[in-house]
Amino acid sequence: MRFLLVNVEEVFREAAARWTLIAYFLLSSLFILIFALSINLDIVDGALAGAKLFGQSVDMAGERVDLDRLVLGFEASFSAFLYLLGTFLAIFATAHLVPRLQDKGTIDLYLSRPVGRVSLLLSRYVAGLVLAGANVLYLVGAIWLIVIWKTRVVHPQFMLGAAVIVFTIAALLAFVFLIGTITSSTAVSIMTSYALFFVSAVLVAHDKIEAAVDSIWSARLVHALWMIFPKTSDLGRATVALVSGGQAPQEISAISAWPFVSTAIFALACLTLASWVFTRKEF
Repeated sequence: MRFLLVNVEEVFREAAARWTLIAYFLLSSLFILIFALSINLDIVDGALAGAKLFGQSVDMAGERVDLDRLVLGFEASFSAFLYLLGTFLAIFATAHLVPRLQDKGTIDLYLSRPVGRVSLLLSRYVAGLVLAGANVLYLVGAIWLIVIWKTRVVHPQFMLGAAVIVFTIAALLAFVFLIGTITSSTAVSIMTSYALFFVSAVLVAHDKIEAAVDSIWSARLVHALWMIFPKTSDLGRATVALVSGGQAPQEISAISAWPFVSTAIFALACLTLASWVFTRKEF
């Protein structure tokens, strides 16, 4: 446990020294500030009488809108954007962890400690996840508090979206560690992780793609990739569904345990393979 805490501290120190932590915080803060300044609501007796969103007036047609339902719908829709933003920032901020670890001099220092290679790699993974999770909590939590401040409406389930975002980041970070261990390249880790995210999202329509391809082996390949890859699109829908709190039954009914289970298996497989590769590398 002490070694893990030391690794978490070192990852934060390293991120601060390389300006990654500062850029991470400033980008999130900039977005939070823009959000806070762009939402103006005219609330009368608990109902919305007028609104201006991102500089555009919302036509209320002379009617007052139920504020609770409006805020819930807004939070559910906005959670999808936070899912993308939080995930992409996390990959960008943590992709350097393994390549940096394998630099000459750095790896020699770490290997001189009485700690196994697998423990070293996994503690680095946990430290990276703590870094990304802290930013997600800051980003989503700040947006939630701004919504409460502007509307006086509290929906605790909005923070459930943060939990799904962190889960998705954990799976993609495992893939980042695998690619980083194999290539020792930050750029390759970032590019392949973003590619994995988008390809996995496209594969949500795997049944239509399988029907469109002109050979059986191609259809089987598409199906196999859908089975193996993380379910980024389904997890995004899960984020929206959880935040909506059951107000979107068509979304709730479409969510099952399978996206979470298969994504967790993918992450464990990536971490296992990364650990095996790391133990066999010569430094």
